[in-house]
Amino acid sequence: MTTSETHLTPAASRSRAHQRFLERYGPTALVTGASSGIGREIARRLAERGLDLVLVARRESELRELAADLTARHGIDAQVLPLDLARPESIDALAAATAGADIGLCVAAAGFGTSGPFVAAELPRELEMLQVNCAATLALSWLFGRRFADRGRGGIILLSSIVSFQGAPNAANYAATKAYVQTLAEGLHAELRPHGVDVLASAPGPVASGFADTAGMRMGRTLTPEDVAQRSLDALGRRPTAFPGLLSRILKDSLAPLPRRARVRVMGGVMAGMTKHRR
Repeated sequence: MTTSETHLTPAASRSRAHQRFLERYGPTALVTGASSGIGREIARRLAERGLDLVLVARRESELRELAADLTARHGIDAQVLPLDLARPESIDALAAATAGADIGLCVAAAGFGTSGPFVAAELPRELEMLQVNCAATLALSWLFGRRFADRGRGGIILLSSIVSFQGAPNAANYAATKAYVQTLAEGLHAELRPHGVDVLASAPGPVASGFADTAGMRMGRTLTPEDVAQRSLDALGRRPTAFPGLLSRILKDSLAPLPRRARVRVMGGVMAGMTKHRR
């Protein structure tokens, strides 16, 4: 912070920070999974910072409601792209629809999980999760990583998870998909930084959103989507991985010294408690 900035009021300081954020990642951000949860909250905070938006999710009515609200509140432009990222052809449609847009930030927040014994799972659903959590995230990172590297600035936020750092019995495939996302983000952080592109993996613990209902879990102490959104945006450009919330940091710090096999056992106990009602 410069000497002149130390005399700014908190509101003026936030305004200055938002302007710097807009200059680096604006004028437009693309957010997947924007109809609910973390994606929706990130979209709201980006609109507060003055970025125009491209909102992507399956549910068109929710997207249009959000776009209208953010336009009215913040005077930004919000484009709606109702796409199902479980369908591989959606990436081509997204690429074509955004070809002329001046996008400087890509937030890949779309994703879902399942829980319970892996051998009792439905294979089509597990493959669908692999497509949304991994393949679509890869395609978005490639598409916008190239664009941002060419322009010499930009940012990518990928939604990882605290379960990405070890196997998680009773959520084996979900944890594996998030391990892929975490590793991809770490590699791209180092690879794209010399080109002026910031990449962040956001690895929260349990979040109070529609995720638990989809995954069939019961969660106790949880983060809010608002917490994850704010801490993720604050960490962009400062570090390769964000651990939003106290529980995420406690889990990270307590598990890190353990051998990987022990971490798997601990995470298995955590997941068993969340999925006990299904047995």
